[in-house]
Amino acid sequence: MMKKTLTFLALILLVGQMAFAQQRPMFTKYMFNSLIFNPAYAGSKGHMSVGLLHRTQWHEIEGAPITQTLTAHTPLRNDRVAVGFSLTNDVIGPTNTVGANIIYAYIIPFGEKIKLSIGMQAGLENYKADWTELNLEDELDPVYQMPVSRFLPNFGAGFYLSNDKFYVGGSAPQLVEYDLRPEAVTQIYAREVRHYYFTAGVAIPINGDGIIFKPSILMKNVGLDKRASKIAAFRDIGAPNEIDIDISFLFQQTLWLGASFRTSYAKIQDGRSSHDSADIWFSYLLKNGMRFGGAYDYPVTELSNVTSGAFEIMVGYEFNFQEKRVVTPRYF
Repeated sequence: MMKKTLTFLALILLVGQMAFAQQRPMFTKYMFNSLIFNPAYAGSKGHMSVGLLHRTQWHEIEGAPITQTLTAHTPLRNDRVAVGFSLTNDVIGPTNTVGANIIYAYIIPFGEKIKLSIGMQAGLENYKADWTELNLEDELDPVYQMPVSRFLPNFGAGFYLSNDKFYVGGSAPQLVEYDLRPEAVTQIYAREVRHYYFTAGVAIPINGDGIIFKPSILMKNVGLDKRASKIAAFRDIGAPNEIDIDISFLFQQTLWLGASFRTSYAKIQDGRSSHDSADIWFSYLLKNGMRFGGAYDYPVTELSNVTSGAFEIMVGYEFNFQEKRVVTPRYF
């Protein structure tokens, strides 16, 4: 049964069957590694920030996604320019994608508190697929005879508008689309497509700085511009809009507790929503700037019959060169 599940997931997620899905890695603690999908986030904390995150999805299922990210960013001395980089390692079944980006952001102040950041990034991905790891019904299928290894250069852009109480952002981290198997001898093939992200959040003091309530939202879209595709077969194909709704409380500028719900809306005949998971997470910030945290996702789909969910762990460090220790963290 497990091997059949792996084969099914691999065929749906990797081959594509001329259908798009959310191809970029998903994260429950997206607010702590926003640089992965929005280059304009660089420098937003006002000091250097480094973060490392690991996610294991559907951990009982062999071949399920495993992802690691490393991000670092900092404003420069003039406070108008920020730089950063991101690294991603994403493994799904027989495929492995490793990507790196260098990031530049220009920050425009509006008044004393509001800032608009325009970000750009350039990077390179290496996509590999070893089909010998699959349990194939037909081992002579020509689609799976040749391993894949491709280097895919790309670039992206985004914006980030914020002050100390709210933020709004939008981005497209990979603007160039690629066929992942251009040499395939079939019309059924995999294609890396453009993703769009929209984020927003507010910080609401409840008890001064003692308790901060922070609701936020992340929306992801695939195929927003699909009708402009040069490939006719892809113009009517897309993925449901994915929505992450998150609420959290920050206690005494130290302990952050949150819960979120991930769902999507698909324009299908009966108009139903497709719910994905209910999530809980925490983050703890030490006075020396060290941060650690974790998250757990419980699937609310039929996947709950074969897996207990997904988990993430995160460590990071907030450098503050103006003070000897970090006293008040940024809320975003």
